Amino acid sequence: MIVGIPTEVKSDERRVSLTPAGAAAFRMHGHRVMVQSGAGIGSGFADAAYRKAGASIVSAASEVWRRADLILKVKEPQFHEYPHLRPGLVLFTYLHLAADKRLSRELIRRRITAVGYETIQLEDSSLPLLAPMSEVAGRLAIQAGSWCLQARTGGRGVLLSGASGVRPGKVVVLGGGIAGLNACRVAAGVGAEVTIMDINPSRLRYLSDLLGGRVTTVMSNRATLDEEVTNSDLVIGAVLVAGARAPRLISAKMVARMRPGAAIVDLSIDQGGISETSKPTTHARPTFIHSGVVHYCVTNMPAMVPHTSTYALTNATLTYALEIADRGILEAGRLNSAIRNGLNTYDGHVVHPAVAHALKMKPHSPWG
Repeated sequence: MIVGIPTEVKSDERRVSLTPAGAAAFRMHGHRVMVQSGAGIGSGFADAAYRKAGASIVSAASEVWRRADLILKVKEPQFHEYPHLRPGLVLFTYLHLAADKRLSRELIRRRITAVGYETIQLEDSSLPLLAPMSEVAGRLAIQAGSWCLQARTGGRGVLLSGASGVRPGKVVVLGGGIAGLNACRVAAGVGAEVTIMDINPSRLRYLSDLLGGRVTTVMSNRATLDEEVTNSDLVIGAVLVAGARAPRLISAKMVARMRPGAAIVDLSIDQGGISETSKPTTHARPTFIHSGVVHYCVTNMPAMVPHTSTYALTNATLTYALEIADRGILEAGRLNSAIRNGLNTYDGHVVHPAVAHALKMKPHSPWG
């Protein structure tokens, strides 16, 4: 199989979908690897490193897309990449289709076999390919939130750690998954007053034990959510439902009642966002102000640290990508339930139930 690695074209996206070591692994399995020239530069990988690993370097993205059987990417195809999509192509990347109807329609119309990193799911319901980027995004969220709270960005001018004789800032984390856990760790580490909210009492007990009492755990319901959010300095949105659109937990009215200059960092924005006021932003223009609240809704936060993120991503995706290349998607999915769960579209149909529900379509499984 020919595996293609095009340069990422999303705004300020410097990650690459495969390290040179990953390319060498594909070669050891008997596959060819084509890398677009410069694809790894932003993550610290020169073309020479890929050549040494046995990959071929091509100059044009169109050649990578045209010749490859399997395309590995980091982010979903951008609008100007749609013409490269062709029937039978296998695309393995972050997709987040529940929040992107235009891309969904395009993948269906062009009969693409699309496997989403974010929907590869193990039998224990964990999401192994979302986990590394969730970890990175969760840790970055506090850095981004601290910046949003600075007066020059329109924030309250609050230092999360506080100072001698001055109370620390209040951080509320919505969602007790990997992103939420890592946001809590960093926020507590800098000395902030931290509350994490979730609807799963078992998860909250686990987080309380894991974080050693440094974080307050609160069951999430309409009343507690309203109280915690409106009295916070910084809200981190870290709620995920695999394959589905993120629930809108924060209403516009709640945002209007938040403290002037408070901030929301919406890590769930890839799946539509947890606030009615959230809308996607870029690294070039990361924030906007709505009802006096600073919103940070960058859809590819881990691109801020591409070297770390690329290593973490390849570590997680490589085993699954090799299995797809070795066996083909249908056999790989038949033998591996995680890959079967990851298939979003196939031969003109939506496969993943949650994606189908979000798009108001009927799911169709190629395995019957």
